[in-house]
Amino acid sequence: MKKIHIFILFIMIAVAQIFVPAQMIFNKESIMNTGTAYKFKTQPVDPNDPYRGKYINLNFEQNSFVTTDSIWERKDKVYVYLEADSLGYAKVKGVSKTLLNLEKDFIVSEVGWYNKRDRELNFNLPFNRYYMEETKAYDAEIAVRNNQRDSIQNNTYALVYIKNGEAVLNDVIINEISIKDYVEIEK
Repeated sequence: MKKIHIFILFIMIAVAQIFVPAQMIFNKESIMNTGTAYKFKTQPVDPNDPYRGKYINLNFEQNSFVTTDSIWERKDKVYVYLEADSLGYAKVKGVSKTLLNLEKDFIVSEVGWYNKRDRELNFNLPFNRYYMEETKAYDAEIAVRNNQRDSIQNNTYALVYIKNGEAVLNDVIINEISIKDYVEIEK
């Protein structure tokens, strides 16, 4: 009888270990399948952190908003409401400390800093790292940096899907080519 209980416990633990990652994957896939796609223009950045793995660190043009509120503190939760411009790029349409009943897509973010004089609120977008295959990450980082230095041809953006405050970074695009393919072309 004791062996049966141990066996049942083992099966329950095994199922839980499969269920949790499967649920996380399903949630991300659901956002990408039914969420709204936004393009977030990136800005140059030069990351270097050997402890976090191989990734591209992204900095975005749309990471601040001028607001009339003066109640912001560093690390506060902020709801960032978005719209797409005529080219599909994300534009911040508003920010709030509380969830508003608006028919707009939003991201739950964190306050980076608030400039009281200019009333500019800077926030940290939750999708600032794009993980890649280890052998391509460095070349991809160089490609992003080089493309962003060229102010005439800078067409680098992150393709992000958003649904109910959650965001999934799907790809980084350089001149309408996925960064995975761009790195191969540039070799």
